[in-house]
Amino acid sequence: MMISRKDKNQTMDQQVLEIRSRIGNSIREHRERKGYSQEQLAILMNISRSTISKIENGNFNISIDYISKFSKHLGFKIKIE
Repeated sequence: MMISRKDKNQTMDQQVLEIRSRIGNSIREHRERKGYSQEQLAILMNISRSTISKIENGNFNISIDYISKFSKHLGFKIKIE
């Protein structure tokens, strides 16, 4: 069976969206465990509340810089497997 370039791209896009969603859910869980609202965390991180909302909902292409900031303020380690 031959997979077209379009099918490969769609599969990759689905994987990216799944990863964004998993990262966002994890950040939300850490934020809630710390007892921060999105607004409180936004102030600590010097970013907008809407950016945090987009990240938590998987609707933002999060950078390593943001992941590092979340790690610092929410107290978790970054692990790549």
